[in-house]
Amino acid sequence: MLDNIEQNSDEWLELKAGKFSASRAKDLMAKGQGGAPSKTRANLIASLAVERMTGKYSEGFKSWEMERGNEVEDEAADAYTFLRGVVLEKVAFVPHPKIKNCGASPDRLVGDDGLAEFKCPSASARHGDALLRGSHGVEHNKQAQFQMMCTGRKWVDVVSYCPSFPEGLELAIVRLERDEKMIGLMEQEIEKAEVEVLEMMEKFKAIQAKGIK
Repeated sequence: MLDNIEQNSDEWLELKAGKFSASRAKDLMAKGQGGAPSKTRANLIASLAVERMTGKYSEGFKSWEMERGNEVEDEAADAYTFLRGVVLEKVAFVPHPKIKNCGASPDRLVGDDGLAEFKCPSASARHGDALLRGSHGVEHNKQAQFQMMCTGRKWVDVVSYCPSFPEGLELAIVRLERDEKMIGLMEQEIEKAEVEVLEMMEKFKAIQAKGIK
């Protein structure tokens, strides 16, 4: 477990380069329509191959909402801490205990058994859905399960935080318990995808060796 590196720093991005991570869990598990290969998953394989060859993390598009989430995360963590009366700990990266090139960067560790993942939507409707239906728990379940897979933790509180809502409604919290079946499927997919990444790297290197004609 690495806790001496700041998340979103250049060092952290370099650390994540070429690795299967929780933020990519949804892409890893994506399925194409009618059983066709998933373009999202194929893009992940290509990105990982390129990252391992360059040593650089292909961050991709970062929406205004994602930027805002990074800025408001500490405020959300403080509000969660005050409500639950728990001790939170920051961590940069937790490697999978057995699988190489795989790890997670949860927002916070909670006590000995839990994790907290903070989402800070700018749209009132999204936070409203989180309050009324727990939609953020469903949306981020794969990310949460991936985090538990790597950390060995038993649960993740997925927290939607919107400070513009009335008092008592700023936080919507859904607790997701560890799903061993899904975690097993993820580990199988990582092992298959790892083979594909290595094969693609070899193809890229072969083209690179020939040079541009």
